[in-house]
Amino acid sequence: MQDNPNKPAATVRKVAVLGAGAWGTAVAMALAQRHDVLLWGRNSGALQDMARARENTGYLPGYPFPDGLRVAADFDAALAHVAGPDSLLIAACPVAGLRPLLEQLKSRAIPNVVWLCKGFEYGTGLLPHQIVRAVLGAGVAGGALSGPSFAQEVAKGLPCALTIASDSAALRDCVVATVHGGNIRVYSSEDLVGVEVGGAVKNVLAIATGVADGLGLGLNARAALITRGLAEITRLGTALGGHTETFMGLTGMGDLILTCTGDLSRNRRVGLGLAQGKPLDLIVQELGHVAEGVPCSKAVRELAARMGVDMPITNAVAGVLFDGDQPQAMVSRLLARDPRDEK
Repeated sequence: MQDNPNKPAATVRKVAVLGAGAWGTAVAMALAQRHDVLLWGRNSGALQDMARARENTGYLPGYPFPDGLRVAADFDAALAHVAGPDSLLIAACPVAGLRPLLEQLKSRAIPNVVWLCKGFEYGTGLLPHQIVRAVLGAGVAGGALSGPSFAQEVAKGLPCALTIASDSAALRDCVVATVHGGNIRVYSSEDLVGVEVGGAVKNVLAIATGVADGLGLGLNARAALITRGLAEITRLGTALGGHTETFMGLTGMGDLILTCTGDLSRNRRVGLGLAQGKPLDLIVQELGHVAEGVPCSKAVRELAARMGVDMPITNAVAGVLFDGDQPQAMVSRLLARDPRDEK
């Protein structure tokens, strides 16, 4: 089928991505194929290297930048880039960095912000949208862009599907109009809580699956962990107000399957390292990236305990990471739990 010659050209929008890690860089690269994109990061030296090499040699080596992608170390310039209508500001930092980044935005005229991070804030147990509202207030439209997506594949231009979750219909429309296209498909959801819980807890389950794979427990065990992990995600998510059907979609089951089985999964690699007897500090050092499931496991364990939500796999992962429990003992305790109805 030929393209319609009378079809209007897609609108070129201005996008600023705040955070030059692997995922922020990959999103910036994908959007720069169709939009005017500026990538900002805290490390001015690293950004200068990116500008010279035209790739992120530190976090995403081997993937050259498209011509439309610019990098800048000037925070004011990044915000000025998205000052106009129909522009989009994307926060691409880990959960631990979200509040400090938002504090920099608090005194600015920010019409909207979309975040890519997945997790709970340790110490407060807050989800990203709750942190955004606490810092910026309810007057700023915000949304979570989430789904099964490895940075390397997005940077390579391979297909993926994401979900934008927001209580603002206008923001959802803006994100769909900006991000949907090329090899990226975007779905829309009003269930911010469900989308964020799915994106957060799946990282913890990926560590558990990595442990099982590293111990050679087989594909049956992996399938059981993924399935019962989805039950844990759903229990916590619905207790927090998420919709059950969300956990059957991209940001629930989809993201869980990818992160638990994909060789590019950082959190799965943490589990593999634990199974080999490596100390956590060495595993994280070897990764060279943030593995959100590590701090998330502790935050989720504490939150679930306060709420009375049963999350045995999450508790077992946190025990190995922070209490000195051995991976094989973790598996034995999970297998020894009393039988129960599946739900």
